[in-house]
Amino acid sequence: MFADLADEDEPWNQTAIYQVDERVAAAGDPDRNLTHLLASLPDGSGADVHPMPVEDEDLEAAAAAYARSLPGRFDLVHLGLGPDGHTASLVPGDPVLDITDRDVAVTREYQGRRRMTLTYPTLDRAHEILWLVTGEDKVDALRRLRAGDRSIPGGRIAAANALIFADGAAAPDG
Repeated sequence: MFADLADEDEPWNQTAIYQVDERVAAAGDPDRNLTHLLASLPDGSGADVHPMPVEDEDLEAAAAAYARSLPGRFDLVHLGLGPDGHTASLVPGDPVLDITDRDVAVTREYQGRRRMTLTYPTLDRAHEILWLVTGEDKVDALRRLRAGDRSIPGGRIAAANALIFADGAAAPDG
């Protein structure tokens, strides 16, 4: 999304970008979402990027500090959807799914990495959610998301205003 927006005339110097989730890894690691985010922004954009502090020794304290830095409500949250229905780093079976008293949490290991993620209360306060779903491996997850299936993590997002963009592979029936 940011790569496409980089070609647009956006007021980047007036834009704050907070991470929805991040893998616990060293700075510049290709597994890090931040590595790809920064590479996608136009050179000299001036965007106010707020990285999740996943390099800190005490991840729980880092998550609490990041939570204190968040705005009360996001204008827009951009989310993806995994084949297993996960979104952000809200993954099936993780205890983080049941957190209601914190805005940011640290997950168990998933696909080889622990992660820091926004929680449902934070995501649900967003003015709008923009879903971007691509790939044929997401057909079932997208169907379940559209049906509001709360058995998948994505189906538990309760923000009032949501828009789903899906490619033809993820949504072959339109």
